[in-house]
Amino acid sequence: MVVPLRFGEEGVAGVSTRTSGASVGTGKVLAGARDPTPERASRGRALRSEAPRSSQGQWAAPPGRPDPITLLERQDRTRIPELVPIRYGRMASSPLSFYRGAAVVMAEDLASTPRSGLLAQLCGDAHLSNFGLFGAPDRRLVFDLNDFDETLRGPWEWDLKRLAASLEIAAREQGVAAAERDALVTQAAARYRTTMREFAQLPNLEVWYARLEEDALLTVAERQRLASRREIKQARRQAEKATHKDSRRALAKLTHQVDGEARFISEPPLIVPADELAGPGAWQEPAGHLLAEYRGSLGGDVRHLVEEYRFADLARKVVGVGSVGTRAWVALHLGADGEDALFLQIKEAQASVLEPFAGRSRFRNHGRRVVEGQRLMQGASDVLLGWFRGRDLDGREHDFYVRQLWDWKGSADVATLGADALLGYGSQCSWTLARAHARSGDRVAIAAYLGGGDSFDVAIARFCRTYADQNERDHQALLAAIEAGRIEAETGV
Repeated sequence: MVVPLRFGEEGVAGVSTRTSGASVGTGKVLAGARDPTPERASRGRALRSEAPRSSQGQWAAPPGRPDPITLLERQDRTRIPELVPIRYGRMASSPLSFYRGAAVVMAEDLASTPRSGLLAQLCGDAHLSNFGLFGAPDRRLVFDLNDFDETLRGPWEWDLKRLAASLEIAAREQGVAAAERDALVTQAAARYRTTMREFAQLPNLEVWYARLEEDALLTVAERQRLASRREIKQARRQAEKATHKDSRRALAKLTHQVDGEARFISEPPLIVPADELAGPGAWQEPAGHLLAEYRGSLGGDVRHLVEEYRFADLARKVVGVGSVGTRAWVALHLGADGEDALFLQIKEAQASVLEPFAGRSRFRNHGRRVVEGQRLMQGASDVLLGWFRGRDLDGREHDFYVRQLWDWKGSADVATLGADALLGYGSQCSWTLARAHARSGDRVAIAAYLGGGDSFDVAIARFCRTYADQNERDHQALLAAIEAGRIEAETGV
């Protein structure tokens, strides 16, 4: 999946826009209509005086910066207590792992940084590990953002800075020299900037249809010799492996036979069947009602599909790094025979970490906030996305969103990528993030603000150097809190 691609001035390799092949700049204004594009571009350029592009490189801990450990502890109050030590154990393993789990810390920090005033739908946690492969509804393997727990409308710079800083931190862990790290981050920022400028010239529909298809990406890389044969071969193996991570794989890996029917295995604390948590059968009726509410959030055709299956079993499943401790379930549904299985992941959705700084979501249900944000940002989304509100085992109501558990899922082990692979992967992620922002923000104004030179790119690299230093200090603060007994951490889980 990860190859050290070199992206040329002609655009990104492997882009599928699903159009008739119209080139950049072919959008036309209808007769009698006024083209607002020049005004939008003028607005973007004017904003440089309020937030100079060079100012985007500024970072210094402001006076009275909240203690990062205190911010993390506040999140613990709404999480499952016995799972919280797992979260800290995972975050403690490295500065990159800490960064993955510390979205709340960076949200606080980003709020004090310069911003252009232009908004877009944000991922809210756009680090390198929150991109990857999955199956589009038309059964093409696509590369896109894949985590939207923190999604909210806000300053587009926040997403880009979180992505770029994760690239700097990952490169440090691989021992990449400082000058080469600067080049990696600068080129990632440049890819975002040039991609936004390309999208600024496209008609709305072409922006909406644009996406990265893995097969096309690898084919172009092979033809243009953007990667070695060995790297291409390895990437194709990874893509093929992703297509086998589906409900059949989940059935074999996560279940066993009980009285002739599939039931979830028990591997506490990572997988715990509901029977063990709530008592045999005590969860079936309430869970069935909640899943019926979820089906009500689906379109009629997809609801019909889900109703072809019967709800069979439920288990709690620990996932991720930053999400550990939030309520996460997997629901097994069975079709006409024991081999036809549908696995749904049910994840708690709490308020976005961006809300204190970007404003509350317009959606009352945070599960819906996640789903609507995902649909707006992705080039293609899981047809089974839905949401509901219901009582969990603690007797309290929580918001949840639902998606397929494994839908041709593939991801890079970012912590193992060398400089060349990080260059290619960072470019893929930057293109993808620019496309997501172009769908929901004023791409013409953002492109005009960014401009044609590299002053913004250089500023982002400067920000990442200083913020990665801060992240290392915060990681050390976590280790000190664990050593002092303030924080309990469970490692190796």
